[in-house]
Amino acid sequence: MSAVEAGLPTLEYSGEDTPAQVYPKLRAAREIAPVAMGPYGPEVLSYELVRAGLRDPRLLIPPGLGLVVQGITSGPLWDRVVSTLLCLEGDEHHRLRSLLSRAFTPRSVERLHSTIVDVLADLVDACTRRGQFDVVTDIARPYPVPIVCALLGAPREDWEQFSLWADDIFKAFSFTPVRDLEAVAMGAWRELDAYTDDMIDRRRHTLTDDLLSDLIRAEDDHDRLDHAELRMLAAGILLAGTDTTRNQVAASIDVLCDHPEQWELLRRNPSLAMNAVHETMRHAPIACSTLRVAGEDMEVGGVPIAAGTMVFLNLIAANHDPAVFEDPDRFDITRSGSAPVMTFGGGVHYCIGANLAKLELAEALKAVTARWEAPRRAGPAPWKPMVSLSGPRTLPLAVG
Repeated sequence: MSAVEAGLPTLEYSGEDTPAQVYPKLRAAREIAPVAMGPYGPEVLSYELVRAGLRDPRLLIPPGLGLVVQGITSGPLWDRVVSTLLCLEGDEHHRLRSLLSRAFTPRSVERLHSTIVDVLADLVDACTRRGQFDVVTDIARPYPVPIVCALLGAPREDWEQFSLWADDIFKAFSFTPVRDLEAVAMGAWRELDAYTDDMIDRRRHTLTDDLLSDLIRAEDDHDRLDHAELRMLAAGILLAGTDTTRNQVAASIDVLCDHPEQWELLRRNPSLAMNAVHETMRHAPIACSTLRVAGEDMEVGGVPIAAGTMVFLNLIAANHDPAVFEDPDRFDITRSGSAPVMTFGGGVHYCIGANLAKLELAEALKAVTARWEAPRRAGPAPWKPMVSLSGPRTLPLAVG
């Protein structure tokens, strides 16, 4: 059924448009109907329908994610991506996620707190001494990888190598074409495999106080992770905990810079940091939509969706739905009693590292607002397109 036949509003935007460019179109379409026809397929725009879609077992993670866009539908990289926890469905997904959740506990997150604070102090203090810097390059990009290293039990001095691996492997999850993608991504993945294999072998002889050791210990009804599964989950944690955090840290600082009164409010009341995390992720999420494919003929909001159709659950539209969020375009870190933001997903694929990500974001916002009384923009902060992970490309600031 076409958009016209279904009576759907249409959304027109390009793959290069940023969230700020597209959002007014999303808002106008949502005022007409909760589902619109976008340039790539149906887009779900209302909070309740997005929430239901994230929990609907008939809407599946597309096999290979963005690899089809890159022209890759088979081969070593395809096999590697479709075997990740993000792409798995059904019983195997439930089994691995259950075992991972037994290791990814509040305790495993809390033991990283001092590392998070120390890493931030080094980064933010160095920027403060310079007086002018780029938040993206000097804080957001180097920040999360040492945390992931500490989580897995890798030495902190190896974070730069981990960062390079994450950069190259993550290209396989992008919707932006990459030259020689298979060679680049698989080369990095094999190097990470070798490093992880060595860590696993050492942990099997001497367990320590880190997530990799906890994964080896993890057991569910006598079921344990084998070597390949441990390796896959370690790589998945590196990928899931790197680019998302980098981009959202920069995006959250960017939106606070746009609202100096909110910056000062957080500076004077650091206990609002977690509130600020939720509000910045609601107001300026870097994951603007999540892609699903209909596993069978179905309806979404009364709109017929044929099996095999790509469906976009639009998170930025859901997070600004006036039916759920009062005055949704207002940025207010004291906002309370609101529904949860959709940025971490929902249902069986809800981000298992959400608590760690929120802690990293909260500590980052506390660190910068505590040290910088009134940061000044030192140049433009253009955002990346919304069709992949968005966020500022650069965020030049001056302090002091």
